[in-house]
Amino acid sequence: MEEHGHDLTNPVIGNGVDRAMAIGVVLNLGFVIVEAVFGVISGSLALLADAGHNASDVLGLLLAWGADYLARRPPTRKYTWGLRRSTIYAAFLNAVLLLVACGGILWEAWHRFTDPQPVAGPTMIVVAFIGVVINTLTAILFIRGHHDANIRGAFLHMAADAAISLGVVVAGIMILFTGLDWIDPVVSIAIMLVIVVGTWGLFRESVDLALDAVPRGIDINALEAALSDLPGVVSIHDLHVWGASTSEASLTVHLAVTTVADPKKVLAAAKNVLRKSFRITHVTIQIEDATPPNGVSAEEPY
Repeated sequence: MEEHGHDLTNPVIGNGVDRAMAIGVVLNLGFVIVEAVFGVISGSLALLADAGHNASDVLGLLLAWGADYLARRPPTRKYTWGLRRSTIYAAFLNAVLLLVACGGILWEAWHRFTDPQPVAGPTMIVVAFIGVVINTLTAILFIRGHHDANIRGAFLHMAADAAISLGVVVAGIMILFTGLDWIDPVVSIAIMLVIVVGTWGLFRESVDLALDAVPRGIDINALEAALSDLPGVVSIHDLHVWGASTSEASLTVHLAVTTVADPKKVLAAAKNVLRKSFRITHVTIQIEDATPPNGVSAEEPY
């Protein structure tokens, strides 16, 4: 007996994410325009450069939004799984973009150590403070999606920008009062290190998901033990668990049961424990006879 269980409901998609993404894109695109305008008015290359950086964050939001939209598209004759795995690749690209941005911050900080540059003045501090507010508000929109690597990538982008902008504000104020230009690169490096720590986890998780590793939060040993302990189950094999998307897990397994066990009850019990204890609802379970005649291992399902 072989049974497939399907529950394609994704808890982190739909109108809620669409609304959050739309608000985030509009707010950050508006901030990019403000930074560019004030950068031209004040003659600040730093503001113009940061405007370009924030434009890449809008791209990151659009990337996450597009992947979330594709994940909701129904399966087709060609893409029988649908396009849900696009969220995995979007999470990976967002993590790469963040790490590249951190490399840019480190490079700029090093140059400022060797060739200190004066702070652009109150205008830069005020604009950076606006960036703190906008990026923080945008990040808050994605807090509820922390268990979805794709949404978490968007959150980390906004949280990182909020931290960078806050660093500009703090460093700018301290430099204005002390005249110590080295404060700026020191604060930048400190913020960069915090961002790398937060981003590295997303990067590793997205790579693991792309390679069909067991999704984060699922203890494969506990899962195997739970299935093995089901009444009537003698052994299990060919157990595979992987991410169908950044918020969904899939599973296939063969359960060898005694001849007196009721296959339908074993299937029901297996699906129940997978759903309740491990939040896995897309499963394919094959029941096999553990005691076939002549002692030959059964490879065919009931």
